[in-house]
Amino acid sequence: MFKLRELERKDMPIVNLWRRDSELIHFLGSPFRYINSDVDDKFFDSYMSSRDNTIRCAIVSDNSDVIIGLVTLANINHFNQSAVLHIMIGEKNNQEKGLGTFAVTKMLDHAFYNMNLHRIELDVLAYNERAIHLYEKVGFKREGTKRKAVYKNGEFVDMHFYAILKDEYKSRQL
Repeated sequence: MFKLRELERKDMPIVNLWRRDSELIHFLGSPFRYINSDVDDKFFDSYMSSRDNTIRCAIVSDNSDVIIGLVTLANINHFNQSAVLHIMIGEKNNQEKGLGTFAVTKMLDHAFYNMNLHRIELDVLAYNERAIHLYEKVGFKREGTKRKAVYKNGEFVDMHFYAILKDEYKSRQL
């Protein structure tokens, strides 16, 4: 089916295509921007120099090494044992096939059982019902709403704030 591997420089041209896809960015908290390959090079170099507090994994199929999505643990705080989760399924024909559930579950396994983290949190646009369903399905709990927190397509929209704790995740795995 699918697997995770660390993001590589060779993935950046595909990631750049996704980041320039306004329809895809509409469902993410980040703003739409035109991004050139120089920006991608700096993004990748920045990631490589911050691997102690960021883990970026490409989502690939078992039979191909071509990236179809990206899942990230960012802002890893070793003292508080926490991190922020991000996910992007860039290839539209792979959306709604369980790929997000696979990637989030694998990254939570890694965070809790390999990295010894205690809390994983995320923000999600209030209108991104598909992502909200995924996060709640794997055990994230909504902790609040940031009202009119993000400017998207000419208006401010709400962001929901979710988190999952290690013991909550472990109890769902039994």
